[in-house]
Amino acid sequence: MSDMCEGASDKVRCEEALADIYLLLDRECSPERDAALRAHIDDCPPCLEEYGIDEHIKQLLARKCGGDHAPAELKSRLRASIRQTVASRGGVTVERTEITLEQRSE
Repeated sequence: MSDMCEGASDKVRCEEALADIYLLLDRECSPERDAALRAHIDDCPPCLEEYGIDEHIKQLLARKCGGDHAPAELKSRLRASIRQTVASRGGVTVERTEITLEQRSE
């Protein structure tokens, strides 16, 4: 794959597009960056192929693993471990840690 595909008018380099594929798939790009990446991918067959492969992998993972939730006991142990690690390495006390998980349906 070339550093910059011929015909790509948006000036996004292939390595940049490939590095940001999951940001694009997760809709975590700014509208401008989203447009630039999509323009590059549309004009670059190797990047388009990689985008398609990654999109299928993400969909497969969501389908096979999307409904599973960690047990409450595991979450509690993880929180305690994080508090202990932060306290022992950083000299900081964490009063409370909350984790929120969202599942997006597409």
